[in-house]
Amino acid sequence: MSNEPAEPNILSLENQVCFALAIAARTVIGVYRPILEPMGLTHPQYLVMLALWQSDPRSVKDLAKTLRLEPATLSPLLKRLEAAGYVSRERSVTDERMLDVTLTEAGRGLRTEALTIPPRIAGALNMSVPELEQLRSMLHGVIASASAE
Repeated sequence: MSNEPAEPNILSLENQVCFALAIAARTVIGVYRPILEPMGLTHPQYLVMLALWQSDPRSVKDLAKTLRLEPATLSPLLKRLEAAGYVSRERSVTDERMLDVTLTEAGRGLRTEALTIPPRIAGALNMSVPELEQLRSMLHGVIASASAE
């Protein structure tokens, strides 16, 4: 018998980055749920609204690219946001094959309420803004590395 410590099991579930990321993603999205519900938004709808608050109007194609979603996945989200009165979808005046998504007055007004979300999330996660910025930066690095071809 050796007195050397046993090597960590690299195949142990708790040692897997993919497992930690999956659990962290589900858990953090769960933290958003009760904050977004009173606004009538799901987390994916909130991401769409963030993209539109950043740039409005946008084509469905541009939104899908920005959010890294397939247009077929984005379409039902947009339909629900339109039914809620937050966006309108119309054929582009420059290219009728394209569908433009525009914020309505209600959608623009929702931004003011949404400004309270980031600090509430930071508080719920018990993390400082610099810690969250560092985490976000690291995750963007992971995304870039995993997306590189």
